[in-house]
Amino acid sequence: MSELQHESAALARTAPQTTSPIPDEGADEAVAFGLIFVLYQPTAEFLHNLDKARAQCRHVVAVDNSPQIDPQLHEALQRGGTTVIANHNRGGLAGAYNRGTEALLARGCEIVFLLDQDSDIADGFFADMLRACAETGSPTFLVGPKIYEINLGKCMPSIPPGRRFPKPRRIDDEPRGLFPSLFVISSGSAFSAETFRRLGAFREDYFIEYIDIEYGLRASDHGIPVYMNAGVTMRQTTGAIKRHGKMFTTHHVAWRRYYGARNAVHALGLYRRKWALHWLPGLLAVHQSVCVLLFEPRKLAKVAAIWCGYVDGLLGRLGTFESRHPRIHAYCTRR
Repeated sequence: MSELQHESAALARTAPQTTSPIPDEGADEAVAFGLIFVLYQPTAEFLHNLDKARAQCRHVVAVDNSPQIDPQLHEALQRGGTTVIANHNRGGLAGAYNRGTEALLARGCEIVFLLDQDSDIADGFFADMLRACAETGSPTFLVGPKIYEINLGKCMPSIPPGRRFPKPRRIDDEPRGLFPSLFVISSGSAFSAETFRRLGAFREDYFIEYIDIEYGLRASDHGIPVYMNAGVTMRQTTGAIKRHGKMFTTHHVAWRRYYGARNAVHALGLYRRKWALHWLPGLLAVHQSVCVLLFEPRKLAKVAAIWCGYVDGLLGRLGTFESRHPRIHAYCTRR
């Protein structure tokens, strides 16, 4: 048995079968909430993150987007009380969110949490986030934690939605409070069942990248409140960020560059009548191209992917990279 399979079996033996959901403060009944935990070729460390999450949450759906499933891993997780969905990357990350949400809503969950496998949550994470959800005072909401980017040493700002030209607001030093924002990062975020019913599914034609940003913009466009909860901080790393003086680069692989550039153009263009953010993707594409050319390997493949994605975004050509441009995709993913 491999190290990963040993870890899977250990998780199944040690994980609690159920954990009582945490009620709102002052509520007469517990809040029915559930978690979607997305797996992709998980390591032992990522499975440990899942173990920590399900120790705090009764209803956990692990959506495995790995191309090849590990039957022993799935069996071990199921014995530990986790529902497992083998999604095989259908619809990408958005597909995983949709399959998981459908499963949790079918169970009667009223609040859905999203968590990526590399996210390590603290004790009390769900309790603190549930209190924030209750504080919105709305049956529809989208609430995310404050995101601290480890390699940059600072938090992601909130972007208040009330202006044609939104101005970011720094919340690094804010210890608590809900701060309105056009969107939040998906990992660690929570939304109500009613929010999903009103907004519909995450965009599977985006596959990956900007899925959360588009969903947040969609919510804001529909008048659904979106907040960053400064009372909960989630530490994360985006790609493999390296600083170079005042510049930094993420070292994302070429195919991720394609989706990022394409979906940025498309998502921000969808809501240009309300928020003037549609000019940003062009600036980002230029900036990323310069950073790649200066600091990253596989320069030609990554720059080609960026501008191929940018053009596809302008033309509204969505779907998977390999189906749109099989030859360019093959070149960009060649080892």
